[in-house]
Amino acid sequence: MTALAAPDRVAFRTWLPGFFVLAAIWGSSFLFIKVGIREMHPVYLTLGRVGAGAITLLGVLAILRERLPRDPKLWLHTTVYAAIGIALPFTLFGYGEQRVSSMLAGIWNATTPLVVLPLAVLVFRTERMTARRAVGLGLGFVGVLVVLGVWQGLGGAQFTGQLLCFAAAACYGVAIPYQKRFFAGRPESGLALSAGQLLMATAQLAIVAPLVAGAPPVPTRLSGEVIASVLALGALGTGLAFVINMRNIRLAGASTASTVTYVIPIFAVLIGVIALNEHLAWYQPAGAAIVLVGVAVSQGMIGTRRRRREVPTGMAPLSESARM
Repeated sequence: MTALAAPDRVAFRTWLPGFFVLAAIWGSSFLFIKVGIREMHPVYLTLGRVGAGAITLLGVLAILRERLPRDPKLWLHTTVYAAIGIALPFTLFGYGEQRVSSMLAGIWNATTPLVVLPLAVLVFRTERMTARRAVGLGLGFVGVLVVLGVWQGLGGAQFTGQLLCFAAAACYGVAIPYQKRFFAGRPESGLALSAGQLLMATAQLAIVAPLVAGAPPVPTRLSGEVIASVLALGALGTGLAFVINMRNIRLAGASTASTVTYVIPIFAVLIGVIALNEHLAWYQPAGAAIVLVGVAVSQGMIGTRRRRREVPTGMAPLSESARM
């Protein structure tokens, strides 16, 4: 029995640490967005974030003597992904956090897998639906509803802001399987692919920002905490996080990687309470616990032992990374 279970344990060890590191980085991003929009237009905040991330990864590429992708067809896909997976959702979250708390924005981010899985199965055909995944995602959705306290209604934050955050999460829902379909199997490194995506998003935003928000802010008029937030969003939340996310998608698949959005609210809530003194109700950590159970079920960490025992010798099931 040990021999059958070992491949899955090895698979978990390859991507699980990066999974939680990414959740912590992106969970803290909502704090930095909240600080940044105090003095910057959301579009310019996104431009500064993406530009800092691009510079970070280009610097790492130079140190490692790696090149950006050369395939023109890949750059066409990069242009599409940069728009739907970077520029648009980052900006929408900025607009959303002008109206809602950082905690609520982080919680709405957890709806991403609800969009990812149907698209990955039906449109991009990069994943297969299983009963385990459906149950796990269902539990995760219930956990999100508990965190939101839906029985009390969603008052206290403007409905428009919540719609903007949901729209941002839906963009990720399209972008993740798109990335799996057109990027995950490429020979280029995740670092080179991520650098290209951020570079293209920076170019797109540099064109759009003056048209939408007028003249850019003068850096010398920005406070130190806002500048630090932009740099943190760029170097960590965009630069380093993109490399980790690409690795997670390659190792675990699009729907598995997307469930990081179920863990992000835990970090977003904790950071919002500690750093911004935002209110934490009893049902939010309770819902977070349900979310974690959903993640565990969807990834086969719970409820799969009996099925493994029933598999005949020589017919061990493939690990998740092998199925993708």
